[in-house]
Amino acid sequence: MSYTVREVSAMLGISPAQIRSFASQGFLDPERGPRGELRFGFHDLVILRTAGELSAAHVPQRKVQRVLRRLREQLPAGESLSGMRIAADGERLVVSDGAAVWNPESGQVVFDFDASDMPAPIAAREAETGDLYDVACGIESSAPDQARRVYERLLRIDPDHADAHVNLGRLLHKDGGPAHAADHYRRALEIDPQHEIAAFNLGVALEDLGRFREAIEAYQRALELDPQNADAHFNLAGVYERHGDKSAALRHLKMYRKLTVNG
Repeated sequence: MSYTVREVSAMLGISPAQIRSFASQGFLDPERGPRGELRFGFHDLVILRTAGELSAAHVPQRKVQRVLRRLREQLPAGESLSGMRIAADGERLVVSDGAAVWNPESGQVVFDFDASDMPAPIAAREAETGDLYDVACGIESSAPDQARRVYERLLRIDPDHADAHVNLGRLLHKDGGPAHAADHYRRALEIDPQHEIAAFNLGVALEDLGRFREAIEAYQRALELDPQNADAHFNLAGVYERHGDKSAALRHLKMYRKLTVNG
């Protein structure tokens, strides 16, 4: 989905002239619509929202542009500004990427990225875990590494965010880390024992790890929470088949067929 200059201006409260200025200076990556008009994607909205917040904090426009320009020069090749979080700390601007916080004008690290060490203005903003969760969900498919860093940042602020544990686990699993993924799925179930997705995903991770008895328990837990979970029945059938329990495998396979045919 993409948005016109007018739509972005209405959503974020930034003037069309400011939006075009940021685009012309290379801070954004807009597309061209059928009539040649600028259209902006989600990554552009993240950067523009930050610019709008800094303007609302009375940071001069020239300073915002200077910092964005310096930051773009400091980033590794291919990394997007949208993965950064820029905030005002008194009279200076600081940038965080989930691992460190630094002054983009000097390039010097300001302090370790730990919510307990952050200045109050930044801590208050980072405490908006709902915003962080929405941002991470929005960039999972296009920028999974950045999404993972945002989920990790969110969990440092709110370790009991079950959905963030599940989503982070899924990204780790896709990246070849089923053991770490299983840890996050277990933590999500500790926080919310009714989290059916966490139980099912835990079963998948354990199955990939070759821990079939534990995988069976996780899938069974998923079915306790949602007896209509066809995928859990199908996966259980496969695990039981490998274990030589033909009757259990057939029972779950029949349930899978029943649910998918009726569905």
